[in-house]
Amino acid sequence: MRKSTMWSTVGAVIAVIVALWVVNVVLSVTWFLVKLAIVVVVAVVIYGLIKAAFRSKDRTRG
Repeated sequence: MRKSTMWSTVGAVIAVIVALWVVNVVLSVTWFLVKLAIVVVVAVVIYGLIKAAFRSKDRTRG
């Protein structure tokens, strides 16, 4: 095996390892942002329901 062929193989292996790491980080960050967006939407809906429930109780007392 020639020296340049060996370094090409080592470079390709390193490139694949780095690419796997980068893709893993990007997917983790993306999944975190998707979960965060879902949590925000659910929290806004729950907040609206709670606010509406207390508003209707105040009207019946009034």
